[in-house]
Amino acid sequence: MSYPVSAGHPAYSGNFIPEIWSGKLIENFYDATVLAAISNTDYEGEIRSHGDTVNIRTSPEITIRDYVKGQALTVEKPNKPKLQLLIDKGDYFACVEDDVDKIQADVDMMNKWSQDASEKMKIKIDQRVLTDLLPDIAADNKGATAGRISGDFNLGATGSAVSLSKDGSGGSVPVSDYIVDMGTVLDEANCPESDRFLVIPAKMAGLIKKSELKDASLSGDETSVMRNGRLGMIDRFTIYVSHNLYKSGSEHSIIAGHKMGFTFASQMTNMETLRSESTFGDIIRGLQVYGYKVTKGEALAQGVVSFA
Repeated sequence: MSYPVSAGHPAYSGNFIPEIWSGKLIENFYDATVLAAISNTDYEGEIRSHGDTVNIRTSPEITIRDYVKGQALTVEKPNKPKLQLLIDKGDYFACVEDDVDKIQADVDMMNKWSQDASEKMKIKIDQRVLTDLLPDIAADNKGATAGRISGDFNLGATGSAVSLSKDGSGGSVPVSDYIVDMGTVLDEANCPESDRFLVIPAKMAGLIKKSELKDASLSGDETSVMRNGRLGMIDRFTIYVSHNLYKSGSEHSIIAGHKMGFTFASQMTNMETLRSESTFGDIIRGLQVYGYKVTKGEALAQGVVSFA
């Protein structure tokens, strides 16, 4: 805003008095990405140089049968279809900086744009993967009758989300109980207890911070789970907060599991600068080609929750 002037006096602001732009652009707040922390990249090396498909061999399940002396044995031929990891996704960005703008600007616009684009590409990929893997999670590890052995756990489903609160008030489920139930569902699926993860929305993280889980004894160590605003370990889960989980209305999907549950491979990540043919300026563009696949659906669990 220019300095006020009296009536009849010319306002030189914007003409002889230049506008000064802040030397520091307002920083974007990028959504935290969790894909690198919760997926495995076991097959990335096999596909990085050549090919667009990795055939993943899986171990067949052997049948254990009763035996009585002298009986004829049933001999099986163990077999299980292979899985295929396809490099079938790609995302790019491209923008141009005019030579005139480059000279006149007092900030490095090209550098700012490339930083912004790379962060937003990670966010888009996170959103895509965290949504696409949901249908391939084992049926025993989601829904109102989750639990491979007991079928006793209601993790929620689309249209019938589990309402969570910090303490179970108003007929809701305490957030601590729900996390324990998700852990038990994975226990019944024989998911390894170490290196488990749980990806939750920010509002659920807020309930945890207000609940009894503030007590350090529940975090499995001597430090409270409220570590500088970041969540730590709860019932063998490393807790990650993400804004990229699938959401429909007031219902949020959350994902728990182990890294063996799905794999991710990026075959090419390329960023380059070149001269524009149609104008005086530089083009910056980037490309990422990648693929992902649920490899052990029983090592993942899905919840659908809302908040009281």
